[in-house]
Amino acid sequence: MNGQTHRTDKTTRTGAEKLLPLLLEIGTEEIPARFLPGALSDLRVIATAILNEYRLSFEEIQTFATPRRLVLIVMGLSSLQRDITKEIFGPPINAAFDAQGNPTKAASGFAQSLGIEVSDLKVVKKAKGDYVAAIIEEKGCETKSILPEALRKLVLSLRFPKSMRWGDGNLLFVRPIHWVAAVFGQDAISFEIDGIRSGNISRGHRFLAPGSFQIKNISAFENVLAKNYVILDQEKRKQIIEKGIRELAARSGGRPVMDEGLLTTVNFLVEFPVPVLCSFGPEYLDLPKELLITVMKDHQKYFAVRNDEKNLLPHFIVISNTREENHETVKVGAERVIRARFDDAKFYFEEDRRKSLIGRVEDLKDVTFHDKLGTLREKTDKMASLTGYLADRIDPSLKELLVRAALLSKTDLVTGVVREFPELQGIMGRYYAEHDGEDKRTAAALEEQYLPHSFGGNLPETDIGSLLSLSDKVDNIASFFRIGLVPTGSEDPFALRRQAMGVVAILIDKAFHVSLRDIFLKALENLSHIQSTGNIMETIDGFMEQRVEFILTSMGFAQDIVKSLLPLTFDVPPAAIVSRAKALKNFRGDKSFPDFLLAVKRVHNIIPGTSLPPVREDLLTQPEEKDLFNSLAATKEKITGLLNEAEFEEGLRTLSEMTGPINNFFDKVLVMDKNEEIKSNRLSLLKEVRDLASSFGDLSKLA
Repeated sequence: MNGQTHRTDKTTRTGAEKLLPLLLEIGTEEIPARFLPGALSDLRVIATAILNEYRLSFEEIQTFATPRRLVLIVMGLSSLQRDITKEIFGPPINAAFDAQGNPTKAASGFAQSLGIEVSDLKVVKKAKGDYVAAIIEEKGCETKSILPEALRKLVLSLRFPKSMRWGDGNLLFVRPIHWVAAVFGQDAISFEIDGIRSGNISRGHRFLAPGSFQIKNISAFENVLAKNYVILDQEKRKQIIEKGIRELAARSGGRPVMDEGLLTTVNFLVEFPVPVLCSFGPEYLDLPKELLITVMKDHQKYFAVRNDEKNLLPHFIVISNTREENHETVKVGAERVIRARFDDAKFYFEEDRRKSLIGRVEDLKDVTFHDKLGTLREKTDKMASLTGYLADRIDPSLKELLVRAALLSKTDLVTGVVREFPELQGIMGRYYAEHDGEDKRTAAALEEQYLPHSFGGNLPETDIGSLLSLSDKVDNIASFFRIGLVPTGSEDPFALRRQAMGVVAILIDKAFHVSLRDIFLKALENLSHIQSTGNIMETIDGFMEQRVEFILTSMGFAQDIVKSLLPLTFDVPPAAIVSRAKALKNFRGDKSFPDFLLAVKRVHNIIPGTSLPPVREDLLTQPEEKDLFNSLAATKEKITGLLNEAEFEEGLRTLSEMTGPINNFFDKVLVMDKNEEIKSNRLSLLKEVRDLASSFGDLSKLA
């Protein structure tokens, strides 16, 4: 019988071993551009794992992608699989041999099952005693014989956001596979996937070089593809595109509106990129530039062109997938398409301006925000209430404009342009508000309400825009938490995590003196008519604490400082939390810090979790406890003023002056006195010391 196996890989280096290149090409119908960056990464990771699994050594892995192919090139792949040594454990020694040392049937059977002699067995000590074991040397096979199975497994291991089946087959893949090329050195590797047999045949550009060709030399593969109008390396394609659009834009007297996302998309839409300069009628420049750019970028994948003043020029650049001599055909077609799209945009824009935003407020009653949360009209009412509250707390002079902005905040969602181009929400609101004669600050806030679009993205510049953005995001978080739609795991359909990050980022950036607790209490007050279960504030507190932790960590603060400040998340304005973090970071370099921290930890460790009565001065009998009491009173008065002035580092230094009285108290005073009243009073005194220190966070968590 066989026992447990322990395996050790050994790399064999013999005269027969060679290091050869491996090529795998999966040819398909056009793969969506958005899938390819992830596919490149996955192909590399999966290939690495499978080569290691099959004990195949290699020097480098390269991955390439075009719309019609995924390519893996492995450089320096060993022609021999690594040898392995197996140590296989058999029966215990007392079961393998009798009292006279003769092998039993257990030992003989174990040896026979491995094809070795009993004399080849050895004794190995294990935790549970001595066992017999066998050392088996397993020579590696030729890589060529392993590759059919390994490469087939690699192809079948690839996963995509969406896959499909085709014909009568059962294979799930991103798009139908048309060919598979697999070459090791100069030898074709043959395996079958869904009726397609791999070989050494590849294909060029679908239209410019549709014929097939034989792969004779992997090192020349990229050059052969280029002759067949396929630029394999996505980085080279990107450079061709970027250089071409800059040159064409300069030729038209401008520069391209560069967008990394668009550049990545068009890079994976073409195999043979040729930029083409096109034009449109200058009359369309009367439309908002964001509208024109959106039509060109998001809907047509074209690059807009602007001048040095950032005004659009009547030109755009399309990246064609054909030869340069065909550029006139591409130009005519692209200009015809863009003209039709601009005509649509112009129609919607002109129609929208016939009705003011304030005239659209009642239209929001017909738009459902969420089945359990009512209409967009009800949402804007909640936002108006919340912005009014924030204005009262932060700058009452902004209240009228803020409430007006909240009332108008969602009206552009019922306009024709935003229905057609949802990504322009807020932006079109600003244009329409300006057209209606609304205050420019109100108009700007309609656009800024959606900022930041992502963590680290642009924040609202104006106070009105910041407060409107806060009210929108806080209302969303409070509303969805109220009805139990809390983000779990990777599920966050309403982007509440992103919005929560935005709330914290804005409060830090603008240093608004308002706590998360105050804002969410007001938001939940507006939702009191909606039934809920559980402690919503506690759940939101934990949710926001995670966002604060992430932001503080991303700002470079040490983990112990971050942990010490998290208890303040809900009750201290986020900007003041950041200021405390900076103060702690600076103060920990002070020579008094270690002794101070030790004293704080001594206080923290002795305080019970139960409630304690107020300190009674008449029960303080020893000089050291009286000294601590007086020191606490004086320090508290100083620190209150320093906290009000946001002088947190000076506050910490002032607090550290209590180090001596705290240590003297512990050294000379028996806290756990037999008299229960005195004991409780001394604990209450220490609790007040801890509470004062807690103004700066839970300092006991500092390292």
